Amino acid sequence: MARLRRRACIALFLFALFLFGIMMGLRTLKPSDGFSALAPVAERGERRSVSHEAISRPQAGPSREAKAPAPPVSYDLHIFYYMWYGNTHFEGKYLHWDHVMVPHWDPKISASYPKGRHSPPEDIGSSFYPELGPYSSRDPDVLEQHMNQLRAAAIGVLVLSWYPPGLADDNGEPSDSLVPFILDAAHRYAIKVAFHIQPYKGRDDHTVHENIKYIIDKYGAHAAFYKYKTSTGRSLPLFYIYDSYLTPPESWANLFTQSGSHSLRNTPYDAVFIALLVEEGHKHDILSAGYDGMYTYFASNGFSFGSSHQNWKAIKAFCDSNNLMFIPSVGPGYIDTSIRPWNNHNTRNRVNGKYYETALQAALMGGSQPSSRGCSRNSMVQDEEQPPWERPWGLLYKQVSSFSPLLSEIQAQQFSPDIKPALPRRSACSPEY
Repeated sequence: MARLRRRACIALFLFALFLFGIMMGLRTLKPSDGFSALAPVAERGERRSVSHEAISRPQAGPSREAKAPAPPVSYDLHIFYYMWYGNTHFEGKYLHWDHVMVPHWDPKISASYPKGRHSPPEDIGSSFYPELGPYSSRDPDVLEQHMNQLRAAAIGVLVLSWYPPGLADDNGEPSDSLVPFILDAAHRYAIKVAFHIQPYKGRDDHTVHENIKYIIDKYGAHAAFYKYKTSTGRSLPLFYIYDSYLTPPESWANLFTQSGSHSLRNTPYDAVFIALLVEEGHKHDILSAGYDGMYTYFASNGFSFGSSHQNWKAIKAFCDSNNLMFIPSVGPGYIDTSIRPWNNHNTRNRVNGKYYETALQAALMGGSQPSSRGCSRNSMVQDEEQPPWERPWGLLYKQVSSFSPLLSEIQAQQFSPDIKPALPRRSACSPEY
């Protein structure tokens, strides 16, 4: 009897340990009060009433090789794309793959973590390693593969991270010269290109005014340049403004309201302008600034007010009542400890696709038709990227877990003209998810 009791106790202990493991694996699906109900957003007048239909449905251009018929793309599926990567073959050095390890703002905490830069090609600034290796964004073969992968996933809009000519982030180099090649490649795969204007030194309403004019004048006539078709037949470009909260809403109002001192409204440079929502108070700033909508960008549930799934229903209601577009961003997971080693508390495990499925459900459930935006196709720093990746040289890179079949089902649906879902934050080879 004593032996049986001992075995029973051991079995009970192992079962409890199993349950504990499951709970820890699913912990990253929190915080959540269930799936948010996102009803279709209300129209915001003729200019902002968007059917989310590309102006001219592009015909699938020929690819370099004969392929099986690709699924039709959805222009309500947007994905962030970054063209800031470089390697020794094309640029003579590595760009972004050698990302610096960002120190914590508290020196006492920072002292406990590694410092310095990554050293490609073996050591890169990501928890995942791209199947294409530490590639260059200037490599035409890489660009072709990225577009092929996006088309296979039915992604209709590539949202291109953009800096004005001559400017770049701290870890890259100016890349505006690559835009024509990306537009041409996208057109071959029936993909449209929108612009994601990044923060830069001195950015304000005046410089963004010039940025919008530059982009539309230089790229607006390209067949792959993304535009919305309004309910009255007007075609308007769409711009995402990253870190929009860094500029006071009063300054943005000069640009985005009808009475602004240098307003773009009802001019050849009018467009649909989308601001970043981080804190709850940003909702009112975005409204008073004259923006047409808001997006959440971050794929770590709970990281910010905007990125928390449990808040999307309330955000959606606010947008509906003020005729704003709401664009929730989703991703398959999140980890950026390769460059922020102290940020493990914001890691969100993939849980074999369950995290992605939950995020997509939160964005799409409720209302008549779903819609969502992706986060990133190749932003390695935040590791929200989507496959493919592999592990090189025996280094401890994470393996990409499987994706839920729900994504395939969503791709086959017709998306609402009111909400857009953003897929995760990377290009074809971002290593951080």
